[in-house]
Amino acid sequence: MIVKKKYKISIGIIVSLIIIRLVLPYVVLFYSNRTLAKMDGYYGHVDDIDLSLYRGAYVINNIYINKVDSVSKKQTEFFKSPAIDLSIEWRALIHGRMVGIIVFNSPKLIFTKNKVEFSDVKKDTAGFLSLLDNFMPLKLNRFEINNGAIHYIDKSSSPNLDIALKHAHILALNLSNVVDKEVELPSPVTGEASAYAGKLTFDMKLDAFAPAATFDLNLEMKNANLALLNDFFRAYGKFDVNSGTIGLYMEMAAKGGKFVGYVKPVIRDLVVVGPKDSNDTFFHRVFESAIGFAGVVLKNQRKDQIATRVHIEGKFDDPKINTMDAIWEIVKNAFIQAIIPNLDNDININSVTDKPEHKNNLLRKIFSHKKKKEKRK
Repeated sequence: MIVKKKYKISIGIIVSLIIIRLVLPYVVLFYSNRTLAKMDGYYGHVDDIDLSLYRGAYVINNIYINKVDSVSKKQTEFFKSPAIDLSIEWRALIHGRMVGIIVFNSPKLIFTKNKVEFSDVKKDTAGFLSLLDNFMPLKLNRFEINNGAIHYIDKSSSPNLDIALKHAHILALNLSNVVDKEVELPSPVTGEASAYAGKLTFDMKLDAFAPAATFDLNLEMKNANLALLNDFFRAYGKFDVNSGTIGLYMEMAAKGGKFVGYVKPVIRDLVVVGPKDSNDTFFHRVFESAIGFAGVVLKNQRKDQIATRVHIEGKFDDPKINTMDAIWEIVKNAFIQAIIPNLDNDININSVTDKPEHKNNLLRKIFSHKKKKEKRK
């Protein structure tokens, strides 16, 4: 009798687990779609959810989130992904922590002018963090993007613009600081993406728990083909180029609401006017010739490059760019010493609090001398 009772209890438990396994995906799917439909200013949907109980994970299939216009109620694409994998990071259990992993497969993030601007999304950060908490009840410790893309679209420009970074891979580790608890920036983040036949790479260290953005970032983009960006030049500059490449080198650090860094663009082998412009109007060819002439005057002849180094610092809501220094660096690159196309490795997390030494270049001396004369008068 006792054996039969135990047998029935065992069967009951097994049947209950099977029912839970069958029903749970639909419950989670219903809850997910209800949450996505109630987002303030956005609307989202999930097609299906697959559970993998044996590895403590579930997969969200075909999710999208659109921005909703508050007046017309029309939706604009903002985010979509065919699969998002959320799971427990079992390795963290060694350190006595229960934390999670989230992996985005082929996600696409789309910013659209006058529809979904970066500033708008920034304001809604709290809402997205709340959404993440709903989908991932554990603290996030590992974040990964496979084959991602980020687009900027302007349908009001002529031609219509769609510029993008594609084939992106981003990996962030130790976001919950399971290890390296004594390190100021315990979370490493690395990434790469294709950029118009060139390659963009970055590495960053950050403190995800700091009350304000706290990070140290190095970024490089090499050999992007300028001719492939002609839609951008036509839309916003009313000219195009025949050939040339651009590299971008950037260091930035932030702490306590302040940041400091620089951006160093380097254009090489630039040709503005060429055989492709034979059908342009006379005045357009004159305009492009003037741009090409300026490029010739301002380039370093030996290295065949136009370059500058723009120093940036301040607070995130009040950034400061020294235009005079940027102009001087262009002149210096052209006539004195070519700017080296690489990272200078002179910015780190301590640079934010250190007082920078501003050397007086020729332009600074000229304009400071003029200001002194005006004060005397």
